[in-house]
Amino acid sequence: MNKESIIESLLKLLHFVFFVHHIGVCVVGGVLCSKILLDPNDIVRQLCVFGAAYGTNWNFSFQTLFLSLALAHDVLEWINKHESRLGNRIRYWRDVIFTALVVPFTCFVTGMFWSVYSIDRELVFPKVYDAIIPWWFNHCVHTNIAVVIAAETLLQPRRQPVNKKLEVTLSTVVSVLYAVVYYSIYFFAHRWLYGVFGIMTWWQVCLFQLFIWTSVFFFYWIQFPLNRMVHGPEPDKLHTKEANMETKDERTVEKTNGIVQTESYEERNGTVKNPDLLSAPFATKSWSLKYRLIRDQFENSRL
Repeated sequence: MNKESIIESLLKLLHFVFFVHHIGVCVVGGVLCSKILLDPNDIVRQLCVFGAAYGTNWNFSFQTLFLSLALAHDVLEWINKHESRLGNRIRYWRDVIFTALVVPFTCFVTGMFWSVYSIDRELVFPKVYDAIIPWWFNHCVHTNIAVVIAAETLLQPRRQPVNKKLEVTLSTVVSVLYAVVYYSIYFFAHRWLYGVFGIMTWWQVCLFQLFIWTSVFFFYWIQFPLNRMVHGPEPDKLHTKEANMETKDERTVEKTNGIVQTESYEERNGTVKNPDLLSAPFATKSWSLKYRLIRDQFENSRL
């Protein structure tokens, strides 16, 4: 078994393991939520009442969707149906969701949560939560999620966006939509889901929100250079670079009358008067252009 086969097998195994992990976390989360709703502490009960509005849960949903598509594509590849129309669509959306939603929001959630937690955990995960939420569950939704993108980055080349316009649009829509949901809860329910917002003035909240949006787009953009650092340059560009190294600044071309001339660097970059001379005579010209060239040759002859 060669290196590529080992990497592909490892990637498929990780997709399966993390898919089971995420489904298990969802099941355990549902059981915990049923207990949390009975808790007399309003701060604890808020975890389930507004559970759908937490950024952690949004990001976990994105990862679960990505792993579902990745596992479905692995199954199609196992039965040799991955090049079908369905397989291509699943692969397309798998990569779009990963680059547009999973990477930027996972990096932000993990980085921001543990940064604030190390300063003052009461601002993101108060100690009162420890009585009902196991420590390992906290790591499942805030730490293990980073392992997913780390493994994908190391094992799966994604040097360029699949559809940059669509990916940026998805990131923008989700970022703005989450902000609308988050601030709507404050204005209508009069509470912040994360205590870190409660210690800020309004102008600080606005700056922090701009920082959140900037971070999301930064993490989206930086993933591609990092991927190229791991997997090397794109194959097409690598071949082009090798071809350019073998090309000299001057080369010879043959005109239609058989005279050999040198083509300068400037001529190859758009200043040549008749670019068609760079290809075989009449090989790719339209019939009208062929006629004009033949006519010019007859008119300029002495016959």
